[in-house]
Amino acid sequence: MTERLRNYVNGSWQTSAAAEALKVLNPATAAVLAEVPLSPAAEVDQAVEAAFAAFANWRRTPAGERIQPLFKLKTLLENNLDPLARTITNECGKTYAEATGELRRAIENVEVACGIPALMQGRNSEDIAPGIDEQMIRQPLGVVAAVTPFNFPGMIPFWFLPYAVATGNCFILKPSERVPMTSARIFELLESAGFPAGVVQMVHGGRDTVNALLDHPGIRAISFVGSTATARHIYSRASAAGKRAQCQGGAKNPVVIMPDADMAMTTRILADSAFGCAGQRCLAASIAITVGDARQPLTEQMVAVARSRKVGYGLDSGVEMGPVISAESKRRIEALIAKGEQEGASVLLDGRGRSAPGYEAGYFVFPTILDSVSPQGEIARTEIFGPVLSLMHAATMDEAIALVNERSYGNMACIFTSDGASGRRFRYEVNAGNIGINVGVAAPMAYFPFSGWGESFFGDLHAQAEHGVEFYTQTKVVVERWPRDWSRRF
Repeated sequence: MTERLRNYVNGSWQTSAAAEALKVLNPATAAVLAEVPLSPAAEVDQAVEAAFAAFANWRRTPAGERIQPLFKLKTLLENNLDPLARTITNECGKTYAEATGELRRAIENVEVACGIPALMQGRNSEDIAPGIDEQMIRQPLGVVAAVTPFNFPGMIPFWFLPYAVATGNCFILKPSERVPMTSARIFELLESAGFPAGVVQMVHGGRDTVNALLDHPGIRAISFVGSTATARHIYSRASAAGKRAQCQGGAKNPVVIMPDADMAMTTRILADSAFGCAGQRCLAASIAITVGDARQPLTEQMVAVARSRKVGYGLDSGVEMGPVISAESKRRIEALIAKGEQEGASVLLDGRGRSAPGYEAGYFVFPTILDSVSPQGEIARTEIFGPVLSLMHAATMDEAIALVNERSYGNMACIFTSDGASGRRFRYEVNAGNIGINVGVAAPMAYFPFSGWGESFFGDLHAQAEHGVEFYTQTKVVVERWPRDWSRRF
């Protein structure tokens, strides 16, 4: 019998009364793994009420005590790394190595949030006037929520949850309905970590569940990662309801390859960036811009490396790339490849219409390389979110930077070069929030914010590190005078 996933509300597992449920599929096999309920607004309300009731005591719990469950959670995540990674592979499609890698990043965020007694400190000044002192303190917001995507079910919830609860808030997660099993397993560990009832909660669902979170007056802040269209909707609706919002959107990440780059290293790193996680990550390289004489060697080596990449079920030995998330995604990606052809691009390597041996029902798109992609074409401006690399060519670095900066997105941009002056100029002039120099995936460590510019991010404060602490706290300024002789104070 197919497992029907439950919500986690007020410290207990609860069966949703939802009339509708979606099937959770293994994208490599199309086998049904579970069912996820589309929870109604009333169940969101129950979670908010439980969180609000828990907040009064949780915010008064000293920061040093609030982080103790996080210390336990780190150990639980370490001890359960293998079963969690297998769950990610089965419902998300990525390889086992990619799944363990994202869990390591999740654990890293837990570790950083354990420093909240220092990270949450305010500041003070004595004698701003004779006998008057002033200080700024940080206090939690209250009840906060996050809506997370399918592509990193083990990592992205931890961009938010550890910082939210460590700073004294109560947190509600709405995981992607495509990959809810990983979050269910994580909440089993959260339950064992010892958080008080109502501090961490999970409500499954779809669009209506998200809108219920956005509209609920008891929720003070919303965090989101997903497409730009959805990020814009969530930011607008949350802001209209008076909430704080941090909304990570889509991307179209360019990589510039200079003639002096180490071509063997560049090709290997670029292939991992473009085709890792089947191209389904917001920091995937999607456009490679060769400069001058870099064109021929990069193109030839890139095609050879991409053609040799082993595609299949992520738990099988030697597999380097898994399927895309769904049949719908496969159709969309293949349609965009065809669109690139129509716009004049040459298909140097075609990943359409193929299947992994033994997994013919899976949603596989093999590595694809399009050459001479028009910068003005739809394919150059649309986030494909699949294993497709578009090649463009520039005569000079000036032309390459112009191609990079004419995009509406600004999540990541990278350069490969052996020249320090070129690297410095690139990071100085390029419009993107995450910059890589001889790095293919410029993913910030947990002690730096995950930046994003343009239509890749809506909000002011990003996820992780000090931005996470600032987002989940509000500042209070106190000006105080304590006369020595109260009989003379009037």
